[in-house]
Amino acid sequence: MRDAVTLAKSGTAQGIGAFRLAMIRLVAVLTLLTGTTYVIWRWGWSLNLDFWWISVPLVVAETYALLDGALFAITVWRIKVRGPAPPPAPDATVDVFITTYNEPIDVVESTARAAKAIRWTHQTWILDDGDRPEMKAVADQLGVGYLTRSSDWQGKSRHAKAGNLNNALFQTTGEFLLILDADQIPDPEILERMLGWFEDEDVAIVQSPQWFTNVEESDPLGSQAPLFYGPVQQGKDGWNAAFFCGSNAVLRREALMQLGIVGYVRETERTVRHALVVSRQVLGRAQRSVGRDGDPVVRAALAGLRGSAADALARIDAGEPVQSVSWDFQQAVDATSRSMVSADLAAIRADLAEMGELSTLDETGEDPTDEEAVRRLADPQWSPLAAVERVSTLIRTVDVDRSQEALPVMPVSSLSVTEDMETCMLLHSQGWKSVYHHEILARGLAPEDLGTMLKQRLRWAQGTMQVLLKRNPLTLRGLQLGQRFSYFATMWSYLTGFAALAFLSAPILYLTMGVTPVKAWGSTFLAFFVPYFVLNQLLFALVGYGTKTWRGQQYTLALFPIWIRAMTTAAANVWFGRPLDFSVTEKRRVASARFPVRLIWPQLAFMAAMVLAVLAGVLHLVVPEADQFALGEPPTLWGVGINVVWVLYSLVVLSVIVKAALYRPSTSVPANSEKEQ
Repeated sequence: MRDAVTLAKSGTAQGIGAFRLAMIRLVAVLTLLTGTTYVIWRWGWSLNLDFWWISVPLVVAETYALLDGALFAITVWRIKVRGPAPPPAPDATVDVFITTYNEPIDVVESTARAAKAIRWTHQTWILDDGDRPEMKAVADQLGVGYLTRSSDWQGKSRHAKAGNLNNALFQTTGEFLLILDADQIPDPEILERMLGWFEDEDVAIVQSPQWFTNVEESDPLGSQAPLFYGPVQQGKDGWNAAFFCGSNAVLRREALMQLGIVGYVRETERTVRHALVVSRQVLGRAQRSVGRDGDPVVRAALAGLRGSAADALARIDAGEPVQSVSWDFQQAVDATSRSMVSADLAAIRADLAEMGELSTLDETGEDPTDEEAVRRLADPQWSPLAAVERVSTLIRTVDVDRSQEALPVMPVSSLSVTEDMETCMLLHSQGWKSVYHHEILARGLAPEDLGTMLKQRLRWAQGTMQVLLKRNPLTLRGLQLGQRFSYFATMWSYLTGFAALAFLSAPILYLTMGVTPVKAWGSTFLAFFVPYFVLNQLLFALVGYGTKTWRGQQYTLALFPIWIRAMTTAAANVWFGRPLDFSVTEKRRVASARFPVRLIWPQLAFMAAMVLAVLAGVLHLVVPEADQFALGEPPTLWGVGINVVWVLYSLVVLSVIVKAALYRPSTSVPANSEKEQ
């Protein structure tokens, strides 16, 4: 295994170099030019509409790939390689949070021991969401803090890791927070190396790489992610969009608390605004039901109250506190309701008195009607009063205290299962900065079996899609243009799963049935495609120079079923409220001699189909009678040759999933533990 410290420090010291950055930009421009030319040609001159059902999806997939490449080019356009951090303020106070749910006690204990040994004045806390007595005993033995959920959380939404962190935030006081997953062993100098970046008072997050010690050189499960924890994060850093990745990061408490307060105010404002808009609609319908010939007093009261709702919305837009606005509107609703009831009651008394059936005064000369009578007469079945009553109920039920939550203020965002990305994006939208510190200062444990890895990747993808559907960075207020593209690039990349279906299916259909999605001579296709493909690969080579990025490229395509599942389940969760269908993974590898066919059957099916397709394509060339099974033109030598190369490339890419399924670690090491999400 390459030495992690040497790798990180050499990358920091050498920088990317002006010449290399210029070459990256030049190749990026050429890649986009040749790619755009290719895609324009594909749409305009090569679509075979006889087989539109594969021709159109294929060109859409190619267009998607071009846009994905453009977003990647934007990301790496401003790669920023930082040197050492400035000296930190000597009086900076730090809380070290170790988040855990049900990870093995010995794993958490090792992390806590290392955290306690960090060379900076700090307080170490074990945040045990599993509330385990044995975990508390270990914390007491080590002399570190132990925090679990208070009784305030009983019967309330827990929000998984985000809730665990928020609970701890309100029980600690450190100016900065070092967040560690349960298996991330920190170096003693981690705070000395990272705290100095906070001398810039606008910096909210400093993120360092995640590195895993139980990963072999071949990295069959693709855990190390050197492209992301390197050029990609450095590129995002150039746009002030470096991600918070959930662990091995230091955060400024002030920034988080400000974010929580802003979120509380915005959520309260949203609910009050919604109540006022609905109130206007209800009152409008009530006005129409009264009609022009209705009681003028009622019409005037409804019109006045509707005007009060419009005025309340205008006051919120002007920045007035929502509590005072909603209180004033409620008072207007109460006054209108009372006036309408009083007017109706007076009319009823007058009518009955005129009929001689009721005196309006009792023997003492007092009005016998009490407040209870007024309330009964304001029964919801009375149409105009029903509208006013519904408005009153709607406004009164606005929960400004967020009683359904254990904490009304949630500094760490809890709207998705990737609370780290969402929190970071919201901090950026508030004008805070982030820093990517490219030095390995903590070492953890990665998944050691395919099933654990797939669950982990599914969770990441689902959470990312949740953020995209709930808080699209292209429309989120406060983000700069480069930040929008940086966040969207990561979210967009998970749509690869749908594009992969077209890329994998097209050569199979051609070789087996002569279905031709590209209507062009083979030499013409190669003239447009080859320069684009070669330049695209050259761009990756330049960006990832000195790091092994091929494994990451393989998994981008090979995990297409996971990406599709993540997109569909996240959409069902956001749009229809369906729970996400994943579970907490095993904390230690479960040995199994069986090949996990059920986990990767789509990839295996495509690989088998491609092998058979190559045989079918050769058969078409050597046995003319085989052409009778073709739906389109008989396959040509050019066509078979191009598609066989296409298939071979796809098989090499997909082979990584077979290697992962066959992988057995050489030593018995605890697998990376998935946190409760």
